Amino acid sequence: MKTDTVAARGSGAVRRALEAELRAARARGVEQPVVVDVGGGSGGWAVPFASAGCLVTVVEPNPNALATLRRRAEEEGVSGRITVIADDSDALGAHVRAGSADLVLAHGLLEVVDDPRVVLDALAAAVSPGGAVSVLVANRTAAVLHRALAGRISEAQQLMEGPDGVVAGDTVLRRYDSAGLTDSLVAAGLEVTLLQGDRVISDVVPGGVREDELAEFELSASAVPALRDVAGRLHAIARRG
Repeated sequence: MKTDTVAARGSGAVRRALEAELRAARARGVEQPVVVDVGGGSGGWAVPFASAGCLVTVVEPNPNALATLRRRAEEEGVSGRITVIADDSDALGAHVRAGSADLVLAHGLLEVVDDPRVVLDALAAAVSPGGAVSVLVANRTAAVLHRALAGRISEAQQLMEGPDGVVAGDTVLRRYDSAGLTDSLVAAGLEVTLLQGDRVISDVVPGGVREDELAEFELSASAVPALRDVAGRLHAIARRG
């Protein structure tokens, strides 16, 4: 039985937005929505999407991650709905037909690629006219705030003023704020229709907080601009203009 429930990692707000895209695709008459997960890793999103009845293509160069993905897909009985492409994200256009995807995911990707503009152009080319691109990125403002509150003022200053929002030793090449993410998507010919926060307080809340209360708060806070802009991650849904 088909379902639009995607029981994957990420906040309730992210899942809610992606499930809405599945419903929209099916409302357009798409029986098996086509999902392309670029930099999909070990299948944290791909396997749940396949379980929800989607046809999923994962573009991922890491062989260890792909081994985990294949194992998880077999355990869930969805291997037949997942296509694996062992290649870098900038090769997306060579493997995925332009305009063929109902939903394209780039979660935790733009922070680590050499040229995010090249990747964004490829994402925009892959999505269908009625489909959507989902982007999840590390938030520069949150990193500045967390370092400052921890007393690491010099690092916070560097994160705030540096062109890419990183300091020496970071595991990412860049971070984004709301304006920067929006500008990057628009420059790739995409229109941002949703911008929300992910992990607004989850990374800093003390222990002992009830999970249901935290989940409810995160879902509500994700859409409040002032709270969104200090969330650990920013999530955008964008469409071809």
